[in-house]
Amino acid sequence: MKFWDSSAIIPLCLKEPTSDTVKDILSGDEDIVVWWATRVECASMLSKTWSEIQPGELMRQRAERLLMVHPLRAADAFQLAAALIWAQESPSGLHIICLDQNLRGAASKEGFSVLP
Repeated sequence: MKFWDSSAIIPLCLKEPTSDTVKDILSGDEDIVVWWATRVECASMLSKTWSEIQPGELMRQRAERLLMVHPLRAADAFQLAAALIWAQESPSGLHIICLDQNLRGAASKEGFSVLP
């Protein structure tokens, strides 16, 4: 068991010059100990690499519609609503990356190409 600083966790999530090194360390001992705020620190660092769809009335309306037509949980409906807003309501030819089976099915029915 090893204590991991946030600076060592990030290369596990993103491809960085030190990614192979920290992955090798992890493969030798997968018991990770972190400080209480590591999750917040990582979210802060990772958030610099993405674009974010903000909540609003349009997203709420899309999520409500999605809940009526697909077997989704509320959080998944918001995820898909955000993707539809990003796609400007035209998801054909756009990809959504998702591992949740219900969300994958709904996204495909809405017109997204689903990966993996």
